[in-house]
This record gives sequence, C-alpha cells and structure tokens, in this order.
Amino acid sequence: MSRGGASKDRSDGPDRKCIATGEVQPKYGLVRFVVGPEDMIYPDVSGKLPGRGIYVAADCDALEAAVKKKLFARGAKQQVKLPDDLVAEVEKQLARRVVDLIAMSRKAGSAVAGYEKVKAWLQSEEAEVLIQASDGSGRGKTKLSTPHYGSYIGWLTADELGLAFGRQTVIHGALASGGLTKRVVEEAQRLRGVRAKEDGKGHSEG
Repeated sequence: MSRGGASKDRSDGPDRKCIATGEVQPKYGLVRFVVGPEDMIYPDVSGKLPGRGIYVAADCDALEAAVKKKLFARGAKQQVKLPDDLVAEVEKQLARRVVDLIAMSRKAGSAVAGYEKVKAWLQSEEAEVLIQASDGSGRGKTKLSTPHYGSYIGWLTADELGLAFGRQTVIHGALASGGLTKRVVEEAQRLRGVRAKEDGKGHSEG
C-alpha cells in the first residue's frame, strides 16, 4: 500500500466508467451522481440514492471538466441542471464522510488523537494509519512517521479532525488496523483527489 493510497486490490462490485476521462475503474475511486427532482444533478458520495448512476473520477480536474463540457447531460441521456457549487459540494460531502467514519472508529476504540497517544500507538505498532492536520505545524508533524506498510492522511484540517475526535482541533491522529480503517483510507483518498488543487501539496507517495 502506498503512503497516501488506498489498496488497489479491493473488489467493490463492477467497475464504472468516468464520463470525463473515459477510464474504467473500481467504484471506490469514483464519485456517483444521480438525476434528482427537476432534473437536477446531485452528488451521491455514499452510493445509496435511487436512480441510474453517473460516475466521475474523484479528481478535481475530472469533475471540473464534467461540469464545463456538460458531460452530465450526455451521461444521463437527457438535459440536466447543475448546482453552481457542484464541485465544492462534492468536497464538502466527502470531507463529512471521512470525518464521520473516523468518529465511528474512535467510538469503537480504533482511533486515537493527540501527539503522545499517537506516538505510543506508532511505537507499539498498533497504528496502521497516521493522520495529521493539513494546517498543523510542519516541524511538529515531521516527528511522527507513517507506519511501515501503513497509510498517511494529511489533507484534513485541524478543525475537521476536531469534529472527528470530539475536540475543538486535532493535529495528530492514528487508526488501528481492521474495523473501518480501510474505508477511511479509501474515502480520504477520494477527498484528496477532489481537494488536491486547493491545497497544492500533500505528501508524496512511496
């Protein structure tokens, strides 16, 4: 598994084709959209809304291309309407989904926050995923290393991590193996793709 990446071998049902790139890939790397009331396009990040799905890669460039080139109408095979802030809404929903999954992991005892607790989990090899706030101190973050064969999530803000851990802000967090951890990593990877242009950085893989 790469430093920031989701596992590539997960089987999550049939693959889907991105209307912007034309590439076929597993559904967990895409964002699903459906046509809702009044022919409006709605993002369906959980994949549970009724209707025929239209898929776009979880990538800011692909999403922007789908909007600008009116590809949703082609994918839906009908005229559709798009909200003005569609890409921003996708990012918002993905961020909320990651926060909620981390919160569920915390309640299950599979996530901790705070420098000393995270450091202890890393030293005891209990941690599989290191999480650090994108707006945290760079110097402070370099003192902790991603678990060997583990994953790194570094594109949530301190406020977003605070919501996940029931605090005002959080800079350092960790997830144990098992439970919801694989889902957290996959959803965080989708968020990273959508948020990439905004932060202009992020940890290199490998």
